Amino acid sequence: MKQVKRILCLMLLACLAAGSACAADSLPYDCYNYDHWNNILYTPAPYVPDGLVSGATLRLEGEPVGAFRNPQDLCVSADGDVYIADTGNNRIVVLAPDLKTVRRIITGFEAEGGTQTFNAPTGVALSEKHRLYIADSLNRRIVVLEPDGTFVKYVRDPQSEVLDEGYVFTPLRVSVDYADRVYVIAQNMFQGIMVFSGEGDFTGFFGTISVKISLWEKFWRKLATKEERSKQQLFIPTEFTGIDVDDEGFVYASSKDTDGLQAVRRLNPKGEDVIRKGPRGNLGGDRVFGSVGNYAGPSQIVDVVYRGHGAYSLLDSRRGRIFTYDHEGNLLYIFGGIGTQAGTFQTPAAIEKLGSSLLVLDSQQGNLTVFAETEYGALINRAVSLRFDGDESQAVPLWQEVLRLDEINELANTGIGKAYLSAGDNANAMLYLRRGMNREYYSVAFKRWRNERLRNNISLILSGVVAAAALAVLWVKAVRPAIRKKGKRRDPS
Repeated sequence: MKQVKRILCLMLLACLAAGSACAADSLPYDCYNYDHWNNILYTPAPYVPDGLVSGATLRLEGEPVGAFRNPQDLCVSADGDVYIADTGNNRIVVLAPDLKTVRRIITGFEAEGGTQTFNAPTGVALSEKHRLYIADSLNRRIVVLEPDGTFVKYVRDPQSEVLDEGYVFTPLRVSVDYADRVYVIAQNMFQGIMVFSGEGDFTGFFGTISVKISLWEKFWRKLATKEERSKQQLFIPTEFTGIDVDDEGFVYASSKDTDGLQAVRRLNPKGEDVIRKGPRGNLGGDRVFGSVGNYAGPSQIVDVVYRGHGAYSLLDSRRGRIFTYDHEGNLLYIFGGIGTQAGTFQTPAAIEKLGSSLLVLDSQQGNLTVFAETEYGALINRAVSLRFDGDESQAVPLWQEVLRLDEINELANTGIGKAYLSAGDNANAMLYLRRGMNREYYSVAFKRWRNERLRNNISLILSGVVAAAALAVLWVKAVRPAIRKKGKRRDPS
């Protein structure tokens, strides 16, 4: 009976693997990852398109909502309601978690003795107090509303000596932490993310990224003429593109990255980047890319979403890819693409999570794509969560399932190897960590295995040392003198 059950389980796993492979083959985009040598490895699909939301198909109290125009951002409440910044229509559209029911449409609010409206709102965020923060871009302000739409306050007209004279505040993205500090990405603001207190006062910049100039560039700029210098790249800090805040108040911020090495940062309360870059040291999206063509060059990351348990996803507008990393900086999976088919985009602008699903907003097509996790994606997500929580051993069965679907998955091999390492099985840890190409933990496993072998054989080693010492003494005191005497008797002189 046990044998029959085992056969049935193997058949089921084979069907799951075949189903994942078929799903990946039928998708309009590639699903892949990179190995230790940056070779592309195609994988089963971690996510598949599971619906498309368009304003043209929605209705509120029987009336058509109308097509979205150039939507730029979205956020999700704790209850699962989805807020969409419908920028071109100067409104915020609120959807229920089923993404079919329209809760309400916010086109204005009562303040300063009259009805105020929006002008190109490009960012939305929700605080822990359920207040809605709207980056009302062309009105040069952040609007704060209660859940029922009651006006709370404006965040606008920042005043500080560090700001240039005549600076015009144009907010693009906004986020809020547990202390109601407001983080704003503003247009043409290269000094960093702007931070405002809970009262709306500007307190300074956050997470400034300085661009390093090489010695050769410094030397060349000294020799170049004024006209030549004007044509060269301006060495100014990098511009941020997306922002999210995790449960502990750490800020995840995506940025433009011309080198394709690091397009996201995890900023602590001091504004210091404490993100872990993983064994490959790359957080820039695609590691391999062409130098010519429409989609050439490094990934252009436009948004970031924190997924929980240390994981986060980046959205690439250049090739329409979604890259997901764990808390150690390991690249988990890649999917998505540019196009007009389900699951692809023309101009992806923002990404959010809704339960186990991912939502991607396309500003050019004016729609919202829903991605549902597959068996493969769910296994990886759950295993990463367990590992983040310190449950390495519980993650092992999940990693084993991942290997059955994707036998060369380096992260799964590393996960199993680390679990064996924690359990003290250094020999098996070395085996899986070598398959996972994880040099750091393999070195730890090897040292422990070597020390273990020394401890287990210490008596034998000591006995050998004692025996060798005794033989040496015997050689010096007895054998060697005897050989010398025998040699002298045979000496003809």
